Amino acid sequence: MPFALDPRLEGDTYLVADWPLCEVRLIKDARYVWLVLVPKRAGVTEIVDLSAIDRVRLSAEIDRAALGLKACVPCDKLNIAALGNMVAQLHVHVIARRKTDAAWPKPVWGLGNPEAYDKAELSGLIARLIAAFDSGGRP
Repeated sequence: MPFALDPRLEGDTYLVADWPLCEVRLIKDARYVWLVLVPKRAGVTEIVDLSAIDRVRLSAEIDRAALGLKACVPCDKLNIAALGNMVAQLHVHVIARRKTDAAWPKPVWGLGNPEAYDKAELSGLIARLIAAFDSGGRP
């Protein structure tokens, strides 16, 4: 069975990068800079469902995403989670949180309505994220 992205993840995100294991996607909500890493493995719902090699790869790609996000988005805390309550397909959230964001200190899920990105803001953010990923999170 080939990999297929869950329709809800596809509809709620923009593709930012395609890494060896994961698609890196940005949630369509300008209130938070919120990445989702989706391993390109069919039928996987839990981290433990991945092979040992893929679990190591996932950890490395989470680190790369988190370091890049932290380098280009000022934040007070990074939230990293794999829940899967709404979408069963394995995906890992990496969210830059600020004490001034709308949800702080609570979780971001289900609070208010998503705000659309301005096109220029979105393209600039994606470019900065890609540059930060490629630099290993170093300026």
